[in-house]
Formats: sequence, C-alpha cells, structure tokens
Amino acid sequence: MMLAQAMRLTAEEDLAALPRANEVSLILEHLDFADAEVLELGCGKADKTRQIAAAAPVRRIRALEVDAVQHARNLAGECPPRVDFLQAGAEAIPAEDGSVDIVMMFKSLHHVPVAAMDQALAEIVRVLRPGGVAWISEPVFAGELNEVMRLFHDEQTVRQAAFDAIRRAVAAGQLSLERQLFFRTSSRYGNFADFEARMIRVTHTEHRLSPALLAEVERRFSAHLGPDGAEFFSPQRVDMLIKPR
Repeated sequence: MMLAQAMRLTAEEDLAALPRANEVSLILEHLDFADAEVLELGCGKADKTRQIAAAAPVRRIRALEVDAVQHARNLAGECPPRVDFLQAGAEAIPAEDGSVDIVMMFKSLHHVPVAAMDQALAEIVRVLRPGGVAWISEPVFAGELNEVMRLFHDEQTVRQAAFDAIRRAVAAGQLSLERQLFFRTSSRYGNFADFEARMIRVTHTEHRLSPALLAEVERRFSAHLGPDGAEFFSPQRVDMLIKPR
C-alpha cells in the first residue's frame, strides 16, 4: 500500500518513455470481475462499459451518466446484457451501502464540481463493500493534445483538484492506495472537422469559441496532421484504491 504523501500527480518518466496501453485491457488485467457488482460513474458514451461487459463475467454493471443528452443516447442505443444505464452524478449514487465490488471512473472525477469532489469520494466509500476496489483514471496535464485542448478548455485546476480529493480520502483512511499506473493512450482524428465534432461540440460541456480562437485551435491542431490524419499520445494515471476491511 502507498501512503498519501507518496502519491504522484504525474509520472517520473518522460512522456515518450511511458508504455502505451489500452485502459480496458489494463483494468481486465488488474481486477477480478468474476460475478462482480460493478458501478461506473460518468460513463459517457459507454464504450468502455460495453467492452468490459462483453469481455468480463460480471454480475451487473450499473453505468451512471449525469449528462441528460448522453444518457438518453445510451438508453436509445444497444444495451448489452447485464448493463443498466442510470442518470445520476457521483456525488449522489443511487446504490445501497456496501453493495458494490468495483467502482470505475474513467477520466470523469475532474468533471465533478470541485466543491462536490470530496462528497463523490465519500459516496464511493459508502457503496463499496469492505475490500472493494475503486479504479479512478485521470488524464495527466501534459502532451501535444493537451496543448491544443487547453487553448479553449484548460483543465489543469480541476485535474489537480481531483488528485487532491483522492489524496485526502487516502490520508483520512477512507481508501487505501494499492498502486498507481502511468501509461499513454492513443487518439486519432481524421481531420479538424472530426476533432471539432468529438472534442469541441460536445453535449456535456458548452464550449464557446470566438472565430479567432477557433482558427487558432485549428492552426495548432493542423500542425499535427499527416496523410492519415492526426494521432496523439496522451499520458494517463490510474489510482487503484481499496476500501479497508
């Protein structure tokens, strides 16, 4: 177990030295999903939800999404067996005390309002059974894609706040830090229109870019374009936490 003081916000290695990994493959490697009651907070489009449901022998996955538009899309799409989609936020989880084996947050804690982050961690502790695991991944504030994104959506403050909330929960003994994992993920965009649709014109956040700022974002993005589009490698951190028995 790691102490809160030993937790790292970023990896010690340079970005290029971090291993490339698929996060679904990582979580399947590190966690035992056999007959597990799983809760995902901030499931977004639920791509990872579907992959895990298809690959792991879970009992059930309850996938929560606070964005009403995305939640409606999840309900309208194909729902895998053993998956329930619910509209709710991490700070008020509709689950009984000690009823969950695994909680997953894929890059969603920093989207929780800063004032509610401690409450979200307390809710995770509440619903986890003793010995249950929380897998919380967060993007590291670094990399070329981050430099483009920060022009219109700078998340440095909220990502730091999410890390601090986790560290407070560990320092208070609510959760024990089993390990931290640092790795890189790849994202590819065919052109700027693809990037704009996926990263700017999203339903969960209203980005209002002036024509001048939009032009600057396109200029910065286009510097990475090649014959096959633009590929970015972004650093990620996983805090794997356990509720004490």
